[in-house]
Amino acid sequence: MAETEAAPLLKEIFNRDRLRHFAAKTKAIHPGFDGERFLALTSAGLDDLSIMQRLRQVAIAYHAVLPGGFEKNIDILRALAPRIDHGFASIVLPEYVALHGHDHFDLSMEALAFFTRFGSSEFAIRHFLLKDLARTLKVMETWSLDDNEHVRRLSSEGCRPRLPWSFQLKELIADPSPVAPILENLKSDPSLYVRKSVANHLNDITKDHPAWVFDRIADWPKDDPRTAWIIKQALRTLIKKGDARALHVFGAGHQAEVKIESFAVTPSSLKLGGAVKISARLVSTASAPQKLVIDYAVHYVKKAGGTSKKVFKWKEITFGAGEICELTMSRAIRDFTTRVHYAGRHPVELIVNGEVLAEDAFELTT
Repeated sequence: MAETEAAPLLKEIFNRDRLRHFAAKTKAIHPGFDGERFLALTSAGLDDLSIMQRLRQVAIAYHAVLPGGFEKNIDILRALAPRIDHGFASIVLPEYVALHGHDHFDLSMEALAFFTRFGSSEFAIRHFLLKDLARTLKVMETWSLDDNEHVRRLSSEGCRPRLPWSFQLKELIADPSPVAPILENLKSDPSLYVRKSVANHLNDITKDHPAWVFDRIADWPKDDPRTAWIIKQALRTLIKKGDARALHVFGAGHQAEVKIESFAVTPSSLKLGGAVKISARLVSTASAPQKLVIDYAVHYVKKAGGTSKKVFKWKEITFGAGEICELTMSRAIRDFTTRVHYAGRHPVELIVNGEVLAEDAFELTT
């Protein structure tokens, strides 16, 4: 999830206006729907609930208020899906399947493939993977060949071992091989939406089995721009760590032949809410062109003391013999929902082809 000060407001996707929207649209489909009871159930303790708790509470309320068994209720929810006015809000529908569809496997798979077109069934499918991994992956492999990009994306996104906002799939963290056919089918998908999922899936796997990922992509067509894009994004965490194998894939596995004429962070001291300017001047000392992956790292001060290193991408270039490269960027130093800053000295490093070549710092004051 991106760093944003607006993140706490995400739970307002399920505010009272949206709950009334659910009630009205459902009643229009099924006139016997008890909208007042639905609103009472979904509004209970609403202000204190997180976004995912609100989502689940709506799904539970639907089960309490809808008139029949799972099969009948799914028909009503299928009719409701295109009428919901927000993609994330529609995740309520696959959540209902996750809670109540385990005794109706085939119908549940059909419903999840349908609902994902309007939002995403990525969280819901994981409950079925947890219960019966092989059977569910077999269905998801067929999804990877579907004509609809949302269904193809689900085949990858739903079985990511470390999907954000969901529980980890420990069995796939231990052994990712069962998902190989899905990733293979999607390695050159025409949809960027799908390719992002495949890249994120592989990036997840690099955190536990980098060698498995390198073996998997070894025979993938690097001259296919779609596949090449997936590979680059899949190896981003390893590249930030300076992994020689990942850098080698992009022709940057060699030691950079450069002279760092300057590297500076200004101002040297600032208060929270300001910004630092990071600048560098590199001169090639090589006799031939060379590929450079240039990153920078900030060592953020932690609450308990010490620092935590965060690497950021800066630039990738083919650097000609004797050429000069001047880089400048600005970075805001303010709190986000995912990062709180603390006073102290923050070292900043210049990293070229995985090697720290220069360092400066800024002091954050209270």
